Amino acid sequence: MSPALILGCVGGYFAFLLLIAWYTSRNAGDSAYFLGNKTSPWYAVAFGLIGDSLSGVTFISVPGKVAADKFSYLQIVFGYVIGYVVIAEILLPLYYKLNLTSIYGYLRQRFGPNSQKIGSVFFLLSRLLGAAARLFLAASVFQLFVFDQWKIPFWLTVSVTIALILLYTYRGGIKTLVWTDTFQSTFLLLGVILSIVAIARSLDLNFSDLISTVKNSEMSQTFFWDWRGTNYFWKQFCAGAFIAIAMTGLDQNMMQKNLSCRSLGAAKKNIYAFTSVMVLVNLLFVSLGVLLFHYAAAKGVAIPSSTDKLFPMLALDHLGDFAAIVFVIGLTAATFSSADSVLTTLTTSFCMDILGTEERKELSEAQRTALRHKVHVGFAVSLWLVIIGFQAINSKAIIDAIFTLASYTYGPLLGLFAFGLFAKAKVNDRLVPVVCVLSPLICYVLQKNSFAWFHGYKIGFELLILNGLLTFIGLWFIRSKPEAVSL
Repeated sequence: MSPALILGCVGGYFAFLLLIAWYTSRNAGDSAYFLGNKTSPWYAVAFGLIGDSLSGVTFISVPGKVAADKFSYLQIVFGYVIGYVVIAEILLPLYYKLNLTSIYGYLRQRFGPNSQKIGSVFFLLSRLLGAAARLFLAASVFQLFVFDQWKIPFWLTVSVTIALILLYTYRGGIKTLVWTDTFQSTFLLLGVILSIVAIARSLDLNFSDLISTVKNSEMSQTFFWDWRGTNYFWKQFCAGAFIAIAMTGLDQNMMQKNLSCRSLGAAKKNIYAFTSVMVLVNLLFVSLGVLLFHYAAAKGVAIPSSTDKLFPMLALDHLGDFAAIVFVIGLTAATFSSADSVLTTLTTSFCMDILGTEERKELSEAQRTALRHKVHVGFAVSLWLVIIGFQAINSKAIIDAIFTLASYTYGPLLGLFAFGLFAKAKVNDRLVPVVCVLSPLICYVLQKNSFAWFHGYKIGFELLILNGLLTFIGLWFIRSKPEAVSL
């Protein structure tokens, strides 16, 4: 596939995004930017969340890891379902009752300003680094197959990418993102489905053959029962539930669009619809992985040493122009649907939780808008700097460490919200940041030494649960006199 055709596909895709942004951002003020004027249709939010919860890394890596991990990833996905029920029945009612814009405002009302700020800091750190890592990996694919051939430097590729994201999120915020993410989720799903169609056509497989190929593959083993392994069913299932609660229900990026629905009832419909579709989408991803390896074996194509490269290699070099176009559009949708909302939600959390703009009555509407624009641009520049830093370091180990960081940063949020909801005591707000920093440090030590200390047991995804538990215990030790609370 020629670089010009790839670039043309991406350019046409962005033209549609800009058209949606122009239409939805007309007369958009702070209310539209932060919460979409509370008029977002639940079905649009639900469909758009698919793209938000996945990324370019998911699009490439989940199919590539099927050979090593088989379908064990689905054990985590099944756990997600329990987590989403908790979000719909416990967290969303709380957020709507308190009429929150930033969900970390709950921590201020429950514990105090230091708790709100440390919650926001963990979110800002995790989302900024995570979004940068995802964009870095996706931009690297485009750089390799397109821009290197035209001698375009990587920094310019990244600059244009972030500038385009900034352009269509700058004014409309959530009001725009609800619809751009719906558009992008559509093309993400088409990317997976049409890639399967391309493989089926190339191997002359009908629908029944596809089902049989996946079902009969040794890679499709789903359940694992060795308690010592990181893929033990109950370990991954429980971890999946808590991952959903922490990384969706306690994440401003995932919750802000939910809070833009017309009512609590609509927001619940959104979560339950999203849950159903999410299970099916992940099943498609792992099934695609089986078919990619099956195609490589049937055609005698050597599997790359890094299986992350299998999908792009087959799509761009072996399956023809149709599959290549589908892959490019799907990767673009997966990458930007998970990255574009980050600028808006980072801006929201920083303005509300760190700067306290909602409480600064001396600021006029024009001053609030100007400040919001500056913060939005500031995070775009920060995102650019972090990506260029990754490129300068040029170490995959650093990127892997960034994704592992999520298990450490969301644990304190899990502990804070759990203590706030299920304990009646107040805490010493000044000591809350100390507890929230110590808990991840203790978890790091335990994870590094678990194999030696616990008879071969390896800590995996349950690290998040352990982190939250340690935070909860730490908050118990700094509690003040028990007192009934209304929240």
